[in-house]
Amino acid sequence: MEKFVPFEKLSKRKKRELNARKRRSWNGLDPVTRRPPDPKAYNRRKAPRWQEEPPERFFVGADGAR
Repeated sequence: MEKFVPFEKLSKRKKRELNARKRRSWNGLDPVTRRPPDPKAYNRRKAPRWQEEPPERFFVGADGAR
């Protein structure tokens, strides 16, 4: 039978061992909380889209109208 030693006085290695035994598996579930992105926040990926769009071209018809 092992002698009882308070958790605070255990070695770093023993603490890691005990903590690993106490942890449970998430069974493939991601524990990170997910939420939709803030629509008011600046999005760097969305911002440079104006460069991708071709510039508008105006064609002048025979009568001078656009």
